[in-house]
Amino acid sequence: MAPWWKEGIVYQIYPRSFADSNGDGVGDLPGITSKLDYLQELGVDGIWISPIYPSPMKDFGYDISDYTAIDPVFGTMAEFEELIRQAHARGIRVIMDMVMNHTSDQHPWFVEARSSKDNPRRDWFIWRPGGPGGRPPNNWHSIFGGSAWEYDEKSGEYYLHLFDPSQPDLNWRNPEVKAAMKAVWGFWLDKGVDGFRLDVAHLLVKHPEFPDKLTKFGMTPYSRQVQDGHCNLPETHDVWKEFRQLLDLYPGDRMAVAEPELDATGAEGFYGSGEDELHLAFNFSLFWRRWKAAAVQDAVLDWERRIPERGWPCWVLSNHDFGRHASRWAAGARTDARAKVAAALLLTVRGTPFMYYGEELAMRRAFIPRKEVMDPPGVRYWPLYLGRDGFRTPMQWTAAPTGGFTTGTPWMRLGPEAQRLNVELEAKDPGSVLNWYKRLIKLRRSLPALRLGTFRAWFGEPKAVFAYSRVHDGQTVSVLLNFSRFSRAVDLPAGAYEVLASTHRGEGASLGGTVKLHGDEALVLLHRG
Repeated sequence: MAPWWKEGIVYQIYPRSFADSNGDGVGDLPGITSKLDYLQELGVDGIWISPIYPSPMKDFGYDISDYTAIDPVFGTMAEFEELIRQAHARGIRVIMDMVMNHTSDQHPWFVEARSSKDNPRRDWFIWRPGGPGGRPPNNWHSIFGGSAWEYDEKSGEYYLHLFDPSQPDLNWRNPEVKAAMKAVWGFWLDKGVDGFRLDVAHLLVKHPEFPDKLTKFGMTPYSRQVQDGHCNLPETHDVWKEFRQLLDLYPGDRMAVAEPELDATGAEGFYGSGEDELHLAFNFSLFWRRWKAAAVQDAVLDWERRIPERGWPCWVLSNHDFGRHASRWAAGARTDARAKVAAALLLTVRGTPFMYYGEELAMRRAFIPRKEVMDPPGVRYWPLYLGRDGFRTPMQWTAAPTGGFTTGTPWMRLGPEAQRLNVELEAKDPGSVLNWYKRLIKLRRSLPALRLGTFRAWFGEPKAVFAYSRVHDGQTVSVLLNFSRFSRAVDLPAGAYEVLASTHRGEGASLGGTVKLHGDEALVLLHRG
């Protein structure tokens, strides 16, 4: 029997924006618990919850001040334990977001490290004296802008922060850091969590000599530097192999998924041999692809070639860092139609699908006026970069002014078209994006070929069509995706086919020979021989 994370679907929840139970305008753990029936009906197998630990919220939870507690804004530990119990009762696994590259500068570890050069925890972080003339130790830039080094006046040294100055990087060459983080993992695994999403998994270990970086083309100072001083160093993969061994000590198919670089460089390395490092690694290549069949097919085939033989792909179209695919691939009145084709891709291609909350509604990105921007890189780079706030807006449950998200004032404005794109209305519309997701997920659950089958792309089809087959234990399911608004004729391989799902035609019909795809059609077929 395959592990759950290989057959299942994972749904990402940004907790501030999912559901607010107490009317303070911020989503919380009881709010998530109250929506588990919705998630069960949708058909997902796991939820990944973005950070809920105590935090000053300078990076909205990715600056952690206590790894083994719950921030009061989200609730209590008892409420988290109840969420796990309720989720497990519905067959839904719970994955936590784990940030291991850095802490908050308010974490007790860093407070101690900062107190004295002689403090036992000083070497838990990365400190260096300044360069000539009081310059930073090297030319490294922060991902959030500015130097990656912050001067500490009390000690006269700089500490490294690849993100905000309030997020000092841990020193993963210190074995005490590794031991402390293993204890953190053990704490949550003992609570019953089913795995971890590993934030910036490629950044952990830095080059011991901290050499200056060479420059290349890029949009920001950080992206204009060659990141060979801290990205995907071999020692980083050694760390993940150790943590995989820890996961394997626990029953129940506990898992970990890596967040590598956004351009997916070296992402396949996080699998190790396919069994000795991490279970999954995100491939973000579809974030960068245009709405073209050839571009999407190339991304899928490239990932199929790169992962190890015993590795298993996973796919994501939207997340809290990059945006919503319905906006990225928008086409005016045809945007919902494209969202359905994208859903068919995500849920039928080989690998584990990761969905972002509201994706099943075709939620769009919101434009956030400058005075309302809260995201650190958005504040720094606006208007060149608008920040990530626009795709972290509250979940749209109803057509009410607050979207049914809260009885108070939402912490952030709702996204566009919330009165149309919401659970209440879409659930009643058989042709909605939500109901299309439900149909596909139900179909995926019923067909081993879609969950576990091999992947074979069709070649020689019209260039606007991405077609492929999934085969498992004698069952063959074929998928035809038309990326054009115009109809396209596709010659089916010899045999008879039954329509399992289509955005444009009824289920159960028989097809064979040449099929004429409608514009923006997704068609799923069962080969009947």
